[in-house]
Formats: sequence, structure tokens, C-alpha cells
Amino acid sequence: MASRPSSYLRLIGVGWVLVRHDALVPREIQHLLPWWGRALAGFLRLFSGAQARAGRPGERLGRALERLGPVAIKLGQVLSTRADVFGTVFAEDLSRLKDRLPPFPTNQARAEIARSLGFPVESLFSIFEEPVAAASLAQAHPATLTDGRRVAVKVLRPGIERRVAADIDTMLAAAELVEGAIPPARRLEPRLFVVTVAKALRLELDMRLEAAAASELGEIMARSDYMAAPEVVWDGVGKRVLTLTWAEGMPLSSPEALDQPGLDRASLADKVVRAFLSQALDHGAFHADLHEGNLFVAAPDRLTAVDFGIVGRLGPGERRYLAEILWGFITRDYARIAQVHFEAGYVPPDHSVETFAQALRAVGEPVVGRSASQVSMGRLLAQLFEITALFDMRLRPELVLLQKTMVTVEGVARRLEPDHDLWNAARPVVERWIREELGPKAQVRDGLSELKRAVKGVIRLVETPPQPPVVIEAEPRRDGATVVLALAAVVLAVAALVVAGG
Repeated sequence: MASRPSSYLRLIGVGWVLVRHDALVPREIQHLLPWWGRALAGFLRLFSGAQARAGRPGERLGRALERLGPVAIKLGQVLSTRADVFGTVFAEDLSRLKDRLPPFPTNQARAEIARSLGFPVESLFSIFEEPVAAASLAQAHPATLTDGRRVAVKVLRPGIERRVAADIDTMLAAAELVEGAIPPARRLEPRLFVVTVAKALRLELDMRLEAAAASELGEIMARSDYMAAPEVVWDGVGKRVLTLTWAEGMPLSSPEALDQPGLDRASLADKVVRAFLSQALDHGAFHADLHEGNLFVAAPDRLTAVDFGIVGRLGPGERRYLAEILWGFITRDYARIAQVHFEAGYVPPDHSVETFAQALRAVGEPVVGRSASQVSMGRLLAQLFEITALFDMRLRPELVLLQKTMVTVEGVARRLEPDHDLWNAARPVVERWIREELGPKAQVRDGLSELKRAVKGVIRLVETPPQPPVVIEAEPRRDGATVVLALAAVVLAVAALVVAGG
């Protein structure tokens, strides 16, 4: 890990790059600032380069983030999914950060593959082509296996591990400055947020782990028809290289993707939301990087995910809280939403459940049941932020990937279908989960599970009685109560198994 002074120096460098591109305080928003803000913005603009400050705000920010490296690019990818918050033009200008970055030479990619796999490229691939997509950490090459199958080969950028480590140190330095200089931001746990993101980024730097994630999520996705995943070609997997079967369709980040004949955009928007929720709620594991560059679409509504470097995971408790909160908004049960927040520990217990429910109603009522075109997402996010501050809600590090993915998925859905109704899309998945996991059948199932555990405990107790301090008789006596207890345990066990099986 780099020293903190060097991290602060890099942080100054980040600010300088943003200033040079007129992306720190863009001139387009200068009129919204107070007089001292306008004066500061004007002063900073004296240091911007004539060529760097050309173009729209999104174009300038995109160029700056591209220069700043993989972590900054990840931030830009999230921003580019929120056309409803930042505007369509701004989002489109950032969209090139998804998979259209400058590639590194193919001969370097071939060398990386040979080192990682331990044999020449020609041993596995009969054809190895130029890259078709280059992202912040890796690039993808079309190829053909010696058995004729069409595949995509993902190769990490040379030296990317060192660059990510330096970026993480800089992010930690920035988080420490924010926590020290802006007290209201402390409840958002900037440092814990950075640590969570850093863990996810480090996992992305081992293609063997991504191969395992692709295999796991592929099995999960196969259990529904919302989304699919390519198959892993394990012979082409190493620490710095991953080989998957070719994804059907076109990447959603391609301008031509939505012009494919027969494409059902409304169905695709529903599927991307339902796929994410089904993965998170039903299985506790979800693709946590579902931006347009990682989604391939084909007519009429086939959706294939790629790039499995980041996997989010939820425990049983978090899955229940998520489902109940979503269901509460769908059914407008703000009292239950509030209660769940207190049960989960998201809101400190010294606040009022009823008052929190009132605040949630103020946010939810103007939104639920309305189309995207009727909702100002920027205004909604501002209201939610005000409420979380009012009730001392702190950032939950275990939910960072979930929240980030929800934001990304909603942005993708609304790009596919501008009037998409998120709540209507979520309803079938959440309703089924609530019915299966919290309904009467689930309560009976949970009760039977508890009964089975109790019966097994009784049986173990009967089978292994405490040893008496004296020598026992050759023909041990059976205490009447013990025999009755043993028979009762057997009957209960059989009954439980029969009911559970039915």
C-alpha cells in the first residue's frame, strides 16, 4: 500500500485533471452557484486547457475520467446509466466509458494469454482476432477454438494491478478528507464505502474467480427465462485470462443495438429488473455490474450478461428486508417499510417508527404507479437523502453493491423504455418471494424445520444417556418414561417428514 502523503499528492493530481478539463465545476452550472462559487469557478477555469475544455460537460468529464484510470472509469459507468438524473446528452457522452476505451496491442494480449495458460495461443485457438471491446480493466477478443466453437477471450490490461492499488489508496485518502472536513457526510461512511468497492475491484483482477462467478451465476440464471450467461471454457481460464462462449446479440452500449428488427424494448426493460431481483432475492447472489456494456440483446427479448467480475451477495436477513421494503412500496404499506428499517437496524432505535413511516409516505406517494416520464428521479434522490440525514441512517457497507446495482439496473431499464414502471416490473418477483418465503406455507415449513431439529436433539439425548457412576447390569433396564419419550420422538420425526414431503 502506498504512503498516505503520496496518496494525497495523487488526489491533488485528480483535482488538477478535472480542472484542466473544466469538469470540476463546469462552466455550464456556474450560474447556479453563489457569488463566491462563481468567483472560484472562474479562477479555476484559468488553468483549464483550451483543447481539454472543448465539448459538452459529459464529454469533458469522460475524457478526464479516462485519464484518471479504472476506478474513476467505474464511477463514470454508474453515472452514464442515469439519464433520468443527469440528462440524456450527459449520459450518452459518458457511455463510451463502458467498453469503447483505447485497446492495448494484440501481441501483448497473446503474450499475456500464453503466460497465464502456460501454452501457446495456437494450442487452444485456431483463430484469434483483434479486440472488439476495451474496458477499464480488460479487453475482449473474438476467437475460435480448435474444435470450431466461437468464443470471447477476456485479457487483463498489462500492469493494471498496480494502477488499481494506487487508485484505491487515492480513494481512501479522499474518503478520509471527506470524513474530516464534512461532518454530515460521516454517516455515509465514505471510508467503509471505499473499502467495499476496493474488495470488489481486487476480485476482478483474478480471472479464475470471475470464471467461477460466471459458472455460478449461469446456473442461477438458467432457472428463469429473464437472463442468460455464456458458458465457461475452462481450458482457456487463467489468472489473467478468461474464455467464454460467444454471447448472442449486440452489446446494449452499441448505438445500433436498439434498432434491431423485432426488438421488444418493454419486455427487455422488465427482464433486466426481474433478472436482478430474482438473483438477489431467490439466490442471494447477483451480477453487480449490469451496465449496458455488459448486456447483450437479441430479438425479440433475449438478454445475455457478460463480465462477472463483481458478484453481490445477500444473507437471508438482507434478502428478507429487501423484499419487504420493495413489497411495502408496491403495496404502499409505509408502516411496514418503516418497521423493517428498524428491525434491520438501518434506523437508530431512538427515532419514531411512525414519524419515519410518515417521511417514507412523502417520498413514495408521488412516485408509485407513475411512469418514468412523470417522475423526477433527481428530485426523488434529493428527498431520500434529506430523509436519511434526518433519521441518522448510516451507510450499510454490505448493501453498497446492492444499492449500486439497483441504480444501474433502473437506469438501463429506462434507457430501454423511457416510460418504464419499475414497481410494476418488480411486482411478480417480489410477490412470489413474499408468498413463498413469508406466507403460510413458509411458516409451516419453518415450523417443521424447527421440529425436526428438536426431534433430532431428543433422539441424540435418548441414544446417548449419561453414564452412571456404578457398573450397570448385564441386562440394562428401560425406564418407562425414557421409552415413551423415544417412541414419541420417532413418531414426531416420521410425522414431520411425511408433512414436509407432502
